[in-house]
Amino acid sequence: MAKKIKTAITPTREEDYSQWYQEVIKASDMAENSPVRGCMVIKPWGFALWENIMYEMNAMFKETGVRNTYFPLFIPLSYLEREAEHVDGFAKECAVVTHHKLEKGADGRLVPAGELAEPLIVRPTSETIIGESMSKWTTSYRDLPILLNQWANVVRWEMRTRMFLRTSEFLWQEGHTAHATKAEAQERTLQMLDVYTRFVEDYLAMPVICGRKTESERFPGADNTTCIEAMMQDKRALQAGTSHFLGQNFAKGSNIKFQNEEGQEAYAWTTSWGTSTRMIGGMIMVHSDDDGLIMPPRVAPAHVVILPIIKKGGDNAEVMESTNALKQALNAKIYHGRRVEVEIDARDIGGARGWDWVKKGIPVRIELGPKDIANNAVFMARRDTNEKKAMDRDAFINGIIDLLDDIQGTLFQRALDFRKAHTLSIDSKEKFYTLYKGATGYENGAFVYSHWCGSKVCEETIKKDLSVTIRCIPFDSPAEEGACICCGNGSKRRVLFAKAY
Repeated sequence: MAKKIKTAITPTREEDYSQWYQEVIKASDMAENSPVRGCMVIKPWGFALWENIMYEMNAMFKETGVRNTYFPLFIPLSYLEREAEHVDGFAKECAVVTHHKLEKGADGRLVPAGELAEPLIVRPTSETIIGESMSKWTTSYRDLPILLNQWANVVRWEMRTRMFLRTSEFLWQEGHTAHATKAEAQERTLQMLDVYTRFVEDYLAMPVICGRKTESERFPGADNTTCIEAMMQDKRALQAGTSHFLGQNFAKGSNIKFQNEEGQEAYAWTTSWGTSTRMIGGMIMVHSDDDGLIMPPRVAPAHVVILPIIKKGGDNAEVMESTNALKQALNAKIYHGRRVEVEIDARDIGGARGWDWVKKGIPVRIELGPKDIANNAVFMARRDTNEKKAMDRDAFINGIIDLLDDIQGTLFQRALDFRKAHTLSIDSKEKFYTLYKGATGYENGAFVYSHWCGSKVCEETIKKDLSVTIRCIPFDSPAEEGACICCGNGSKRRVLFAKAY
């Protein structure tokens, strides 16, 4: 029997993928469970990552003309009821405020008091309350388009939670726009999906498949939902972003009307689009290994950690002076619009110091001691490949940008190769069912392109039988005659099936 390789994370991905994921988060010191069930505390290392995501995405939004705003956390119940499909879609997830104060009861305990005349919903999403304001701001076609975004928290009362992926409260951005024409709103829907695609691929190094959702999977109240889907290392799909064409449904519910160029009264056409901290969960599951977190350099809180070799009780002035000089030289380099960020860890804790940074996923580690200083060298380790080697100090400094870009590219290509290796085209119902029942060694199946007739009955049958859903109808799926993988009826193109988070 082969000797088991010792890893920093137990269990490994192969042993228990779900628990491995939780342990990676714990070991990286990114977040922890809060006293409130289903919620999490995002710690400084994790929030610094989220700040970088916000910074980069915010710039991309503003390039398209979007401006930031903020709307209340509380939404009157009557607002949610304005769009029937919308309220039905979120009713089971809503947290509801019914009282506005606490009083001491007969037993001395605090009890709710001061019942509200109308219950308030803790924001699950903001289409209805933002629509109320848009209706006040819009009288003429000259007032359009309205292009808004807010960075906020939302609450969706989840029964089964997992940090970053699915929590009762999470952080996100939600964009909302109103337009004078249908074509303009549809164009904005796809434009924002393209922004998400570029961000997730270029910054999080996660390859995605773009497409539209089936009617059953659409955002409640939308005419059309578009999405990006990424493959995790357990071969499940993660929806990493959505952009919705809402048609005039919410405009009618919120009375967003204007006088068009012909002098006629018309309803606006609206969109909404959002991503959340679940992107962080996706990044963890796409890139990390059995030693912990791996982060793409373009979003990492820090790019390099310097570990000075300290002599206990000795004179370490020269080492620390050289360490600080190296940090200053690296800080002077600009990597994708921000300086190269450097951490110095001079703790006297032996080998545990290096392993701490491995588990935190920092892209590059540097050891620097008296011998390295004498040789004008550094000892460098890459987190993505675990390559370790001595390097000329000046060559390292001058090559740091290329090194970080190489790490970024390696992570994307590795994830793309993994997805390609586990993506199949299947035309046989027997093979399709066998794959997802695990008889082929695929615990969670794979990404599968198969034909679908368009029937909700077939879609629901596959979901019930296999816990497999149509993730999207890919934009690049060519027209092709075939037979539905479920019923055998005619189909015009393949769709993407997968198990999903």
